[in-house]
Amino acid sequence: MSAGSEIITEAPVSSTPALRPHIPTAFLHPILSAPSSLSCTTASLAMGRVLLKVIILGDSGVGKTSLMNQYVNKRFSNQYKATIGADFLTKEVMVDDRLVTMQLWDTAGQERFQSLGVAFYRGADCCVLVYDVNSAKSFETLDSWRDEFLIQASPHDPENFPFVVLGNKIDMEESKRQVSQKRAMTWCQSKGNIPYFETSAKEAINVEQAFQTVAKNALQQEQDDQLYVDYPDPIRIDSESTQSMGCSC
Repeated sequence: MSAGSEIITEAPVSSTPALRPHIPTAFLHPILSAPSSLSCTTASLAMGRVLLKVIILGDSGVGKTSLMNQYVNKRFSNQYKATIGADFLTKEVMVDDRLVTMQLWDTAGQERFQSLGVAFYRGADCCVLVYDVNSAKSFETLDSWRDEFLIQASPHDPENFPFVVLGNKIDMEESKRQVSQKRAMTWCQSKGNIPYFETSAKEAINVEQAFQTVAKNALQQEQDDQLYVDYPDPIRIDSESTQSMGCSC
């Protein structure tokens, strides 16, 4: 497979009652069902491939689904309905000359679904926080989305867990903008210099660049997680114990 080639897989869409979470069948895949002490990427390494789990969070209507579809499928639609629970798409990409599979989870932005986070966030390698530059409220809730993720995902090193912030819908009229670039960058710097991109899912502005950074940071996190894998204590056989097992007759 050439470095520029990509394999795209879209999760099947299923209909569910309004208040029941949509859990794709792939959520029950062994990789995603790994013990909580291991990330899904650790399990994927054992199977001979690298799977990077990326969670996309933000208020309803900021463009999470549109960004994901623009990146994976190179298309935009105004007909998206609010996500119920979570959906995901996968895409194979090259990161530092290494072929990896990115699994992008598009989560519901409504408050009533925030309690479902623990099921979807565990094992994540990177979290993308999305807001609408034309909505001050969607920007102000980034703190709560970030805090909720860290609580539910319980990463080994929360202070250094990789986030990426996307200020979406920059294609709209400048007069409608409510969050300045300076304000957003100041917030990102205060949270540990989080990478920040201003994007347009509609016009495909900065979408590819943003997710390249997401993939690179996710892979680094996956590699760092290997340091935290719990292995059983080795059985120690020293000279004294070996001699004591010999025949004394």
